[in-house]
Amino acid sequence: GNPWGLRFMRMFDMANDSNLFRTRAELTAAGWRLDGNRYMMDNKVMLPLYEAKMAYMYNHRSGTFEEAASGERPHRLPTPSDQQLSDPNYAPLPCYWVEQREVDAKLENVWNHGWLLGWRDVTDARASVRTVVACVIPRTAVNDKFLLMLPSVEARLAAGLLSNLCSLPFDYSARQKVGGISLKYFTMRQLPALIPGIYSEHALWCSTLTVLDWLLPRVLELTYTAWDLKPFAEDCGDDGPPFIWDADRRFYLQCEIDAAFFHLYGIARNDVEYILDTFFVLQRSDERAYGEYRTKRVVLELYDALAHATVTGQPYISTLPPPRRAL
Repeated sequence: GNPWGLRFMRMFDMANDSNLFRTRAELTAAGWRLDGNRYMMDNKVMLPLYEAKMAYMYNHRSGTFEEAASGERPHRLPTPSDQQLSDPNYAPLPCYWVEQREVDAKLENVWNHGWLLGWRDVTDARASVRTVVACVIPRTAVNDKFLLMLPSVEARLAAGLLSNLCSLPFDYSARQKVGGISLKYFTMRQLPALIPGIYSEHALWCSTLTVLDWLLPRVLELTYTAWDLKPFAEDCGDDGPPFIWDADRRFYLQCEIDAAFFHLYGIARNDVEYILDTFFVLQRSDERAYGEYRTKRVVLELYDALAHATVTGQPYISTLPPPRRAL
């Protein structure tokens, strides 16, 4: 079945559609004006062509071509600094731009939201920290290595789906399916995402909230860090300014979500520990940076806290202070 009413799209092919792409030098020479990461002239708009390497989990600003103004394409994109990501007006620059009417033509009668949900096609279950790298990005041009997933559900539920795609148990399942370095539609269709009805059930660890009501504030805080994703936040019922980027807080929020999904999938604690021990690249990365497998420790601690709340009936209360928002 297709309970999410999913449609998939590969928007622009880097080879076949290259005649539509314009570089920064071409647009500047033609008199276009850069506004954020869009070019404007008269009533026309050139939208950035998002490439997969520009997005990461819950972060649509993880790579930028701003140092490649000469037209050279670096093998590895620079990652914006925490200072840049703390600026809600900061927008990464692409290598190419596409006229807005071309994007609108692709999405006509298919998608009427001001945001897109997708995932990286290129991956490696053996050598990558994560196999499934999903993200919400602004409504823009997208290349063929960032595959789009267009669900026929309200935005709040789509946020729940995003959190599922970014969860460790979902990633573990994907590692059993991905045999090469590409995560195509046919593989994604086989992966065990939870059905939409799960999100309307009460959270076992917080009976006063549904699963979605518990997840949504965390997903929004992780995702809505810049003004260009305000349409997504508004569709989810949030009319405030973007959330302040805080790397340590983001890590903890993701661990809370991971722990919750281990419970939602009904995975016992000893199996959770086993699954976490299979993420060898993540473990090595943590040990280099923190001297321990930090992700495993925190996820298990939170898994235990959620389990304790489930057994005692005392709602789980996060140790994080209230989130901060941009002015």
